[in-house]
Amino acid sequence: MKQFIILTACALSFTAASAQDASKTTGIRIGLRAGANLSNVTKDADADFSTGSKIGINAAAFLELPLASVFSIQPELQFSQKGFKNSGTFLGNAYEYKQTTNFIEIPVLAKIKPVKNFGILVGPQFSFLTSTTTNFTTANASYESQVKQDNDNLRKNILGGVVGLEANAANFVVSLRYNVDFQTNNGDGTSSTPKYKNQVTSLSVGFIF
Repeated sequence: MKQFIILTACALSFTAASAQDASKTTGIRIGLRAGANLSNVTKDADADFSTGSKIGINAAAFLELPLASVFSIQPELQFSQKGFKNSGTFLGNAYEYKQTTNFIEIPVLAKIKPVKNFGILVGPQFSFLTSTTTNFTTANASYESQVKQDNDNLRKNILGGVVGLEANAANFVVSLRYNVDFQTNNGDGTSSTPKYKNQVTSLSVGFIF
């Protein structure tokens, strides 16, 4: 995973450098941002397990395509870590379970600017599952496993939605967002393969060229 994140960062940096000159003449702006996710899941009413939030990371490259002085379209390419955790006791021992899902995402957002240096973001997001990792920790041991990607209980492509706020000063930008899946993960609803939808609150900072 570390190698993947490094390669992604290099690719985003190369993209920014190659597009910087063009953005000056066309009005199209390119940006990079990175930050933290606080993720959890929403479950069916009859789900027999509870979950808590876990922390992950996000990193993205984006284009701002102005259509008017107060309106633009902002497509993005993003890496995002989601998942959940829960805890309890088993045979008298405390445990913690974490599930981490890694996604490549393509948000296509409308940005409305009611005032200068402030934007409201809303739009659909297409998420592509790249890997799923589970971690089970007790007082004496920790077990980590990679979930097979050909598992029929995992939906690989998920449609969701994003709402957010964005503020910028000079070329720096701060973005606060909430995104939620419109489709379930395709689980069968059991405690071992629960059915849920991802939900993520994210905070990131970036630079616009």
